[in-house]
Amino acid sequence: MIILNGVTKKYPSGTIALNGINIEIHKGEFVFFVGPSGAGKSTLIKLLMREQVATSGTIMIDGIDIATLKRRQIPHLRRKLGVVFQDFRLLNNKTVFENVAFAMQIVESSKREIVRQVPRVLSLVGLGDKAGAYPAQLSGGEQQRVSLARAIVNNPPILIADEPTGNLDPDTAWEIMKLLKEINHRGTTVIMATHARDIVNYMRQRVVTLEKGRITRDQERGGYGLED
Repeated sequence: MIILNGVTKKYPSGTIALNGINIEIHKGEFVFFVGPSGAGKSTLIKLLMREQVATSGTIMIDGIDIATLKRRQIPHLRRKLGVVFQDFRLLNNKTVFENVAFAMQIVESSKREIVRQVPRVLSLVGLGDKAGAYPAQLSGGEQQRVSLARAIVNNPPILIADEPTGNLDPDTAWEIMKLLKEINHRGTTVIMATHARDIVNYMRQRVVTLEKGRITRDQERGGYGLED
């Protein structure tokens, strides 16, 4: 489903964020990307989203080299990707329902589809009774649930989570992880960048460790750190 072959990203400053990355992620996998700050995790996610383009190498998603996509084709790629961020990125002037519906409006879903799908997804993430609330009226955990609902409302085959528990207390973080695990069990490929050692060690999924822009470890049912 996702193949990175010889991917290098060098910034104009001369900084090499990624250096010769080779990895294959299969449909339905749950993959953690771990490593210290500056290891290249955020750059990798930006490349997958086509927010940035690799300096060299290829990134294939569903058989398409995403570097060759024209600007008008990028939205079509992003329909395949649900993204959850650490800082939620909700629209504060829209209700919970409207925030999630907005993701469907972007891909030109019908009003009928929106009215049917949004409540179903809000129920899945435990926010069925919060549709009319605004982000400012929600806790951090609830806001992240809205972000998660927005990411999956279009049934993308791939979900990318960039430090999704970074701003949450431990109990709430575990609730979000349970949801991500459930989404993965439903067939969605989940890619998560994180510093949360306890979560990675408990989940025992595939763990890819990045250090100074290189993959130093790739382990099935792995843990966080060389000692695992």
